[in-house]
Amino acid sequence: MTDERLWQLDKTAFASTDGSGQVMSGPLSEQFVELTRLLLTASTPAQVLQQIIDAAYRVVPGADLVSVTLRAADGTFHTPVATEKVAVELDAVQYRAGTGPCVDAAASGSPGHVRSDDLAHETRWPDFSQAAVRHGFTAILSTVLLPEATPPRLPGALNIYSRRPDALGPVAQDTALLLATHGSLALAGTNAVSRADLEARHLRRAIESRDVIGQAKGILMHRRGLTADEAFDLLRRTSQDLNIKLAELASTLAARHTELDGL
Repeated sequence: MTDERLWQLDKTAFASTDGSGQVMSGPLSEQFVELTRLLLTASTPAQVLQQIIDAAYRVVPGADLVSVTLRAADGTFHTPVATEKVAVELDAVQYRAGTGPCVDAAASGSPGHVRSDDLAHETRWPDFSQAAVRHGFTAILSTVLLPEATPPRLPGALNIYSRRPDALGPVAQDTALLLATHGSLALAGTNAVSRADLEARHLRRAIESRDVIGQAKGILMHRRGLTADEAFDLLRRTSQDLNIKLAELASTLAARHTELDGL
């Protein structure tokens, strides 16, 4: 808990201002430079997007959750990368409603950023605001992101969620804009973002996860005399109790089942 509090203070000090309003370099300045270097040297769109959200989470004051919104040629939106799964769910609420900060920031003619400092009292996007507050997020900042170097250059958005009202102020806004600008330039230097390519990446992960879960189920069925459904329920309950991902638990069991007793 102490480490988390110090980290938040460190993030806040990253780009603090003095009494005259001048921006001062904080303790994260050197790390920001390094993250920017990594962002610009990424060789694929997927790597660039991952660098964007990792950098935003580390250096944007108030950031508790980060995602990227992209728009396909048919006008549909999707979230290819996020720091946590809940971001994908909250982004999807906006896509279904056809409105929300992610959608508005990525829309043609976007003002460049969309922000809400207190979602508990937000009236522009009732469905999204209620969902965000239920998950404990009370502020959001979405900054336009241009993921394609060639026409039609459909804009996307860098989305930053905070658990604290008024946490994503002008400093966070400027830092996010800087990251989104560098991210757009880095994406322009790679192949155009392809939804099929990104979805294939996630599909491979899903297949790998399914395979290892199948192995773990087989081990439990053999060792414990369980049915397939019972084995899966045991895995699911154990992953929840231990607060680790189901695929990670299954991978550990498959790799070290001879060492594990009492599962």
